[in-house]
Amino acid sequence: MDKFRTILNTLFIIMAVAAVVVYFTSDFSTFLIVGLTAIGIKLMEFFIRYMF
Repeated sequence: MDKFRTILNTLFIIMAVAAVVVYFTSDFSTFLIVGLTAIGIKLMEFFIRYMF
């Protein structure tokens, strides 16, 4: 299970960096999609950490 959490954390970091890049280079709605996707990934990791 730790390997899966590590993968989710890595995806979250990549998506967070992508959200910052999109914020400065694209429109706000694209930023929201990327940012909320990153938050969703982090929430999945959070729930997995405390459930298992």
